[in-house]
Amino acid sequence: MGRKIYIEGKFVPEDEARVSVFDHGLLYGDGVFEGIRVYNRRVFMLDAHLKRLYNGAKVIRLDIPVTPDELKEKVCETVRVNDISDGYVRLVVTRGKGDLGLSPSKCSDPNIIIIADTIKIYPDEVYHKGLKLVTVSTRRNNPDSLSPQIKSLNYLNHILAHLEVLHAGADEGLVLNDNGFVTECVVDNFYIVLDGAVITPPTNSGALNGITRMVVFQLCRDLGIEIREEQLSLVECYTADECFLTGTAAEIAPVTFIDDRPIGPDGTPGPVTIKLMEAFKEFRENHGTPID
Repeated sequence: MGRKIYIEGKFVPEDEARVSVFDHGLLYGDGVFEGIRVYNRRVFMLDAHLKRLYNGAKVIRLDIPVTPDELKEKVCETVRVNDISDGYVRLVVTRGKGDLGLSPSKCSDPNIIIIADTIKIYPDEVYHKGLKLVTVSTRRNNPDSLSPQIKSLNYLNHILAHLEVLHAGADEGLVLNDNGFVTECVVDNFYIVLDGAVITPPTNSGALNGITRMVVFQLCRDLGIEIREEQLSLVECYTADECFLTGTAAEIAPVTFIDDRPIGPDGTPGPVTIKLMEAFKEFRENHGTPID
């Protein structure tokens, strides 16, 4: 049986879910979204995801037609309807149907779409052997042009970078900003470990303040691991003791090669990364909004 999709205020079978060809989310990438995990029948960090969604919508002057509490219940209901115990939710708010002109003023009814399904980005062996990264030539959008804190439907910058990763036969890519510093991976936040401290690029350099990134900061504080934001050059990444990335779908995954250079003494996941991976597994099982 196919999934039930929440769209236009009701649940419909996935093969009947439709958006208008005049929806400005389709025509112009005008809208916002969140990717959210479900663990043990709990929607992980749902309040944080909704806060970011509403903040992004506010910036682009998109009025979400329901309250955060109402949307929270709809997300949980979508997970329940699809009987998802461990999975992934894609929550999308588009500007809605307009005309072929650019102006959002012609769009009067924003469209809320909620999809609940399962997801697996990397095979299990990656979490034991690590990921291979390449540096891509596509630069991250300048934050002064499009803030990385807005998870907009316009993902072409990320797609162009991902095409380079596919062509190189790698697992993920490092994306630089206009000044040549690392911002993040194509769709994940990036970290190095140096002398026992975790270092990650600052959000004002072009990195998204990811929800899993927030959890890593909390876990580091709980575990007594120093964590700080600093601009990172490729040289610092190549010579780090450990590297890892985080994301809603990827969780915490070790990085063992960058541009064919082994990370650490032998190109295997390091102790700080492993400690954080284990702590995250425990954290995720006990945090979240119950769907039942």
